[in-house]
Amino acid sequence: MRTKLLTSVFATVFLVGACFAQASTEVLVQANRALQAGQADAALALLQSRPSSAEVHNLRCRVLFTLEQWDAAESECEQAVNLESQDSDFHMWLGRALGEKADHAWFGSAFSLAKRARMEFEEAVRLNSQNAAALADLGEFYYEAPAVVGGGAAKADAVATQLDRVDQERAHELRGRIAESRTDYGTAERELKEAVSASKHPAFRWMTLASFYSRRERWNDMNIALRTGKKAAQSDPQSAAALFNGASTLARFKLDLSLAAQMFRDYLASSSKNEDAPAFVAYTRLARVEASLGDLAGAQRERAAALALAHSYRPALDLKF
Repeated sequence: MRTKLLTSVFATVFLVGACFAQASTEVLVQANRALQAGQADAALALLQSRPSSAEVHNLRCRVLFTLEQWDAAESECEQAVNLESQDSDFHMWLGRALGEKADHAWFGSAFSLAKRARMEFEEAVRLNSQNAAALADLGEFYYEAPAVVGGGAAKADAVATQLDRVDQERAHELRGRIAESRTDYGTAERELKEAVSASKHPAFRWMTLASFYSRRERWNDMNIALRTGKKAAQSDPQSAAALFNGASTLARFKLDLSLAAQMFRDYLASSSKNEDAPAFVAYTRLARVEASLGDLAGAQRERAAALALAHSYRPALDLKF
């Protein structure tokens, strides 16, 4: 009788634990879904009541990252790494948070933050040499950062060689950016075109090429690349975020704002939004574009839509019309 009772108790405890774990996993899935949809407030609310875990902290970090709250993002990502130090992606996200914080920090603290970012990217690659996103981030750090914090174009070249074995598309894009940093614009253009050819979703690489042309003030080439990317995105449901990228390039240079507005709207109407192009950021940028076009009512409406998704997003809060 005692043995049967203990067996029953253990079975009940196991079942309760399994149900709790399943419920917790479902909340993480829902929170990630909200993050991809650009629903920052909803994602944070879902994570608020979850017990501390590396996955919860990493998701919070990524939401805060989209909100451009670098201090809070760093803290959450650091906790994720502390709880699960062998996860390559967790180190990558901590490196990203530190890198953004360094970019927005005063001169004295930027160096130490940049060094820490480099160490996190390097650790992410050490833990998983097949992590293409981490390799791309490390390569970007190397070609952008000065030698005093561990940067260097030669190091970036070595990462591109590693990427050749993992992700040809990213390898070409990295080489293009390295060449641009060396003012070797011919090689940069050729590599970025190779990235387009190597891509399964070329809309993104067309927009990267358009951005390159805009920096060189090659406006006709930019327009061709951007419109080609737009067409590719419209025929590839997984490439909707490329519309956000192209619209952002037009808005940055104040070119063809009517087209920029339409591309932002098309992205926001799509079903494949993601955290790399947060919906509330798209609404905020669309609001600026509409204000520039003289549609103040539309700008107010888009600002409200942004704040409905992310009530603390500072660029939306700071908009004045």
